[in-house]
Amino acid sequence: MLFEIYRFNPETDSKPHMQRVELDIDPAGKMLLDAILLLKQQDETLSVRYSCREGVCGSDALNVNGQNRLACITPLPELSEPVQLRPLPGLPVIRDLVVDMAPFFRQYEAVKPYLLNHDPQPEIERLQTPEQRDQLDGLYECILCGACTSSCPSFWWHPERFLGPAALLQAYRFIADSRDQAGEERLSYLEDPYRLYRCHSILNCTASCPKGLNPHAAIARTKQLLIKRKL
Repeated sequence: MLFEIYRFNPETDSKPHMQRVELDIDPAGKMLLDAILLLKQQDETLSVRYSCREGVCGSDALNVNGQNRLACITPLPELSEPVQLRPLPGLPVIRDLVVDMAPFFRQYEAVKPYLLNHDPQPEIERLQTPEQRDQLDGLYECILCGACTSSCPSFWWHPERFLGPAALLQAYRFIADSRDQAGEERLSYLEDPYRLYRCHSILNCTASCPKGLNPHAAIARTKQLLIKRKL
C-alpha cells in the first residue's frame, strides 16, 4: 500500500513535507494503526501517539485522507490510496503526526466538566431516576480525542475564544445532569459571542466523531435553553 505521511521535526526541518512510503501489507482484517506501527518499524523516526488500540483512549486521532479519525478503529481496506496521514488540523504540531493537545484541554477545563453540587455529601450516591439518567446518553461517552474540535473551522480561527464542539458537548452534559446545581452559572458563562455562538452549524464535528456522538445537537440544545431563559 502507498502512504503519504506528513513529516515535520521542528529541530531539523524548516517546514513540513509529505513523505511517500510503500508498505508491504495485506490490508484484510487490519486497522490503520497496524499499518502505522509497521511504518514506524521501517522508519523509527516517525512520531505517532497511541495507547489502548481499542477506540477508547482517543490518543491516536489523526487526519486520514482529509477526515479526522481514530487510527485504531479505521479499517485499512476502506482507505483509498495513497493514504494521506496528517496531524489533527488546528492544533500545534509537536512532531510528525503528534499534536499539542493543550489548547483543546484548556477549553475543556473552562466548562468545569464535573458536578457542582452544594448539598451535603450523601452516604452512598446522588440518585437519579432512569428518565433523568437517560438524558446523559450521547453526552458522557466522549473520549476527548479532539477529532470534532480540530475539524471545526471556528476553532481554527478562534482557538482561544471559541470553546469548540467537545467542550460544548461536555458543558451541556452537566447542564442536563439532574445532580448538578450550577445550570444557571454554566449558561451564563456560555452566553458569549465567541464561547458558544461561533458555532455556525456546518456539522464537521458530528461527521468526524468516532463514537457516533452529536456535538452539534448538544450545542443547539444549549442555545435553546439560553433563548428560553430570556423569554
